[in-house]
Formats: sequence, structure tokens, C-alpha cells
Amino acid sequence: MNGVTPDPSDPIRDGDALSRLKLAQALDRAIYAIAWERAWPHLARVLTVVGLFLVVSWAGLWLVLPSVVRAIGLVAFAGIAIAALVPLIRFRWPGRDEALSRLDRGSGIRHRPATTLTDTLSSKDPVALALWQAQRERTLASLKRIRAGLPHPRLALHDPWALRALVMVMLVATFFAAGDERAMRLGAAFDWNGVLAPTNVRVDAWITPPLYTGKPPVILSAANKEAAALPASGPLAVPAGSTLIVRSSGSSLDVVISGGLKEVAPTEAAPKGTNEKHFTITGDGTAHVRAPSGQPQWAFAATPDRPPTIALAKDPERQAYGALQLSYKIEDDYGVTGAAAQFVPRATEDKDGTKDADGKAARPLFQPPQFALTLPNARTRNGVGQTVKDLSEDPYSGADVTLTLTAKDEAGNEAKSEPFNMRLPGRLFTKPLARALIEQRRILALDANKNSDVYAALDALMIAPEMFTPEAGQYLGLHSVARQLEAARTDDSLREVVASLWALAVTIEDGNISDVAKALRAAQDALKQALQRGASDEELKKLMDNLRTALDNYMRQYAQQMRSNPLARPAIGLDDQMKRIERLIQRGNREAAARELDRLARALENPPGPPSAEQKEMDEIARELNDLLREQNALRDETDRQSKDSKRGQRTKPLPPKVAEILRKSRELRQKTRGATSDQLEDLARQQDALREELRTWRESQGAR
Repeated sequence: MNGVTPDPSDPIRDGDALSRLKLAQALDRAIYAIAWERAWPHLARVLTVVGLFLVVSWAGLWLVLPSVVRAIGLVAFAGIAIAALVPLIRFRWPGRDEALSRLDRGSGIRHRPATTLTDTLSSKDPVALALWQAQRERTLASLKRIRAGLPHPRLALHDPWALRALVMVMLVATFFAAGDERAMRLGAAFDWNGVLAPTNVRVDAWITPPLYTGKPPVILSAANKEAAALPASGPLAVPAGSTLIVRSSGSSLDVVISGGLKEVAPTEAAPKGTNEKHFTITGDGTAHVRAPSGQPQWAFAATPDRPPTIALAKDPERQAYGALQLSYKIEDDYGVTGAAAQFVPRATEDKDGTKDADGKAARPLFQPPQFALTLPNARTRNGVGQTVKDLSEDPYSGADVTLTLTAKDEAGNEAKSEPFNMRLPGRLFTKPLARALIEQRRILALDANKNSDVYAALDALMIAPEMFTPEAGQYLGLHSVARQLEAARTDDSLREVVASLWALAVTIEDGNISDVAKALRAAQDALKQALQRGASDEELKKLMDNLRTALDNYMRQYAQQMRSNPLARPAIGLDDQMKRIERLIQRGNREAAARELDRLARALENPPGPPSAEQKEMDEIARELNDLLREQNALRDETDRQSKDSKRGQRTKPLPPKVAEILRKSRELRQKTRGATSDQLEDLARQQDALREELRTWRESQGAR
């Protein structure tokens, strides 16, 4: 027998081919187990060093160390790792004999069964051959007990204190503690920028809030690497949309960001000799200047721009001539830049809903009204505004609508008020025919499919002209509008019919009075818009002249109405208001001029008519003051006559001081009654009673003498 490996093609061993295959596989497993036992202790030392490096990195140690210390630490870890790899240089792959010896030991059978199977017989003696074959068969029968066994690297001999387990526990803990900053903290170990940087490095960083917020910039760091102290409560709160600007001089600039920070291109070129980077802060995040080194990590909490709020301060009010007055409250954290009122038709509750008798959906000829609202200030943060809009000619006047107010801020946030159901105010018509025409106008404007119904109504109004339309001009106008509606085939033609119905109703109601009032309101609106957009002085002067001309025409027609209507009261103070507006414009106080113009509009919204209760009270006080003044004048004349009779040739004595004082105060009260409000009238009445009591007391004292 010798140790030569048997030939697998030998015919004597063809019967145990499977056994030989199993032996070969066991031999390979033994070789791999021996190799693992030799290599794993050295690899474990290297992996322990790598794990300790990850623990230090994820714990954030590199972030607080200077660049020089980072470089030294990284080199130290690299040296320890190389030292742990040095024993692997002597690594030797296990041989076949070592694998057979492991199989012999693992089988638990004496006489080296694995090695025996690899022996060969060199003798040709039949007896020896028979003995050899019997021995081989017994060995093959015990082949199932041959095992390579599991590797036993015996790490306890190389790491008796089990430091590898401690490193594993810390690795898991720091992995979860680092969170999303794992890559950033690991990369900080390789940040050596600034190790060779010059000593005169300057880093400046500041936050620029959006312009519309009105907030000043926030300085984060100053020269010579002095970081600004951040609030102790946590991240620095900044408005969303703010810009972080970092500027470095004398060195390269490297900024690491995370979270809601995004780098953007600078709007302006950086100063010569500096590097500058801009970042937009849209959400919570951090920023860290890695180069030059020595800068802290800044944390930011973005404060979002809240949407504005708008709501009705009180229910919409109808003004004279059908104008609508809206009062509303506006709030926003940085200021509202625009507001508007929007109307939508309110669906009827009848069985037809929004469909006509034929089942067709309503087809309005006009869009519902919508208009901009006047803001209390240019950027209103909290205030109450008021807008008066003339909707008397709008086709939707008198219709049931839903009002919604909208407000928008500089950031684009938009808010809406709660819907408010109302009936849109319109001009009041007193004549039956005019009211009927306005009703048919509204029906046609809101649903063009009802043109046949409107035509039937107009035709019915012309049945008995001697009873319903005795004036020939009204009948001819009604006939013309009916023929125009009959010939209308397009929506544009129907819109012309709507305009004709309005013109005819206004002509029947009051002739040309509304034209003068309309021209006056148009001139007023043009001047107000010019004040709001900052028009030139020349344009304002021209618009002011137009307004004065329109006001003169209005006053002339108003005077004619006063002559025909004795109960109408005169309009007082309009000319004085015009003069005040002119003075304010000349002084450049356009906001005050706009407010005075609104007061003029409210004064014009009061139609001529019988005096109100307040006006009657004012007139009564004025008459009583006049009576008091006449009594005082009579008393003064009587005193003068008595003085002349008693002392001829002497100079006339003046009025007694008490009477003169009462006379002076009464004249002042008379002046104050002009343009006084109801509250002021009550105060004037109390002062009048006091003067009357003083005069009565003085007379009694004179009579007693």
C-alpha cells in the first residue's frame, strides 16, 4: 500500500464510484473549514476596526472636531486596519493531507479511514488482494461517519474581552440615532478642507426673508468664523421662502444641506474675491459649512405663510339708486394684496329647478357680477374695509344670488368667505310699466331660452294702449322692443334687446335724470381709480375738472327738481367737499383724498326727497336758535334805547357782558348745525337749552331790579 491517489477509472473501483464522490465532497468541505478557521480571526479584527469607525462617524464625532483632528483620526483608523490585515499575508491555503487528517479526526474511527481509502495496493498476490478488498469494503461501509465538522475559529483566544460584541451593540445604536444624517456624518470624516487653508478666512451667512414679510435679515455668522448664537429653544424660525446666503472669502466654499433647503442660482454676481451660495428654505432643514472648517451646523424651522381670512363685517346694505355697500373684515399675517366679490346665481327651489318647461338648462346672456374690493390699506394685515358698487344697471339686479368674498396675499394664498345668500339690489321703479319691463329684462338676461315668454309678456302689455300706455312715445318704444326681440336670432341680438328694455324702462320712469347721475358717478370712479394707481398731477387735474363739470350738471338738474318738488331738501356741503378733495390732491395726500371721495359718494347716494326725522330735528333746532337770536337782538335794541334816553350825548354803552356772551355762543351753534350728524345734533340741542336757560335767568334778574 502506498499514498498514491487511486485512479477513478480503475475497473476494480467502479462499484464504489458513489462512495468516492462523497469522499471528494467531504474533502472539499474540510479544506474550506480549515481555511475559514485560519482567516476569520484576522478578518474579525479588521471588521471590528471598521465597525468602530462607523460608530464614531454615526455618533457625530467628526462634526465637532477640527479638520486637522479629522485627518489624524482617519489616518489612525486606516493604520489600525492595515495592521489587522498584516497577518493575512501569511495566510496559506490548506493542503489535501490536512483535509484528510481533519476527516480522520472528525469520523471518530481509528486507523485513519479517510486516508485508508486513498491508499493503493502495489502487490499482485491474490491473497493480499483479497485481504485488501475486504478491508476496503469495511471502510466504505463506515464512510457515512466521515465528517469535516463545523469551523472553529476560536475567536475567544484572539478577543478574550469580547470587544467585537460591544462594537456590534454600539453600531446598531448609532445607526438608528443618526437617522437621515448617516451619509452626511460619515462623509464628514473625509472632509479635510481647511487643513491647509489660509488663516484669514472670513465666512458670512444670513437669512433674507421674503420682501412682502417686511422682516429684516437675520445674521447667522460674522467675520473670523464667529458663529451667531442660535435660540436655545431649538431651530431658528424663519418665514417659508426665505433665502440663506453663505459667503466665503479667501477659501473655497462647501455647504452641505438637508431637509427643506434647496440651492438656487444667485440673482446677482458675488463680490470680487468671494464665493457665494444661495439656498431657498421651503421647509425644516439644516445647513453646514464644511469648508472653510470651524462653522456650526444651523437648523431652521420654516414658518409657512398662512392664508388670509375675509368675512362680512355686516350684512350687505342697499344704498340709494340701487348701489350695494359691502363691509368686510380682512386679516393676514403679512398683508392682503387683493380682494374681490363674486356672485353666482342661486338655484330656484321650484319643481323646474334650473330648467325651463322644455327641460333645457338655463342659458344666461351675461356673467354674474364680480368686482374688486377696496382695501383699508395697501397691505392690510387686520382691518375693516368698505366698498360701494353701483349695480343698478346690472342684468342680475333683483335676482337671488350667492355672494362670496375672496382675498389673496403676496405668496399666492387665497381664501374665501362663507357663502351669503342675498337678493342683489337694484334701482327702484315706481311706475308699473317700468317695473314690468325691468322684470322681463331680468328674465331674458338670466335665461335666453325664455325669449318667447318675454315676447308674450311684451305683446300683452300692448293689448290696450289707451289704458296701459296712453303716451304714444311709450307705446311706440314698447312696440319697437317687441319687434326687436322677435327678430333676434343670436345671443348678441338678445343682449341688445336687454339693453333696449333697460333704456325704455328708465325713460318711462324719469326721463334723463339718471343720465346725469350716471355721468357723475363715472367721473367719481375715474378719479378714484387714478388716485389708487398713482396717476400724474396733470391727469388728476383733468379728472377733477371732469368731476366738477359732472357735479355742476347734477346740481343744475337737482335745482330744477327742487322747484318742481317743494318737499325736496337742498344738497349742502358738496361744493365744500370738492374743495377739500382738491386741496388734498395738491398737497399730495392721495389716501386722504380717496377717503374724502368715498364720503362724497355716500353723500350722493342719498336721493332728494322729503326731509328725514334727523333733518326735521336739525331744522327745528335752527329755528329755535333763530328765535333766540331775534330775542337777543330785540333785547340789545331795547338796551340801546334805554341808554340813549338816560344819557343824551354820551356814547352808547355796549351790550351787557352776559348778553354778549350768549349772543356769541348762539351764533357759533347756528354755524355748527350745518352738516352736523345726529349725534352732534343731540349735543347742540343740549347746548341750546343751556343758552335758553341762561337768557331766562338773566331776564328774571333784570326784572327784579
